[in-house]
Amino acid sequence: MDNKQHQSPHIHAKYQDNEVILAIPNGDILEGSMPNSKMKLLQAWVELHKDELMANWELAVSGQLPYKIEPLR
Repeated sequence: MDNKQHQSPHIHAKYQDNEVILAIPNGDILEGSMPNSKMKLLQAWVELHKDELMANWELAVSGQLPYKIEPLR
């Protein structure tokens, strides 16, 4: 329910000790950082799963559980 803090659809991603918050529509960084190589993979994943992520965002902000999305491999 942190849609009030960032006020736009976003995801939180973690890699080792790094955490980043990315806007779903465009993959822009809202907060945090991650190694460049991992950030490029994450932004590509967001682009591939944009529709699923937006659907999950709508579920989450309405208090429902989001669906699982294939992770990065």
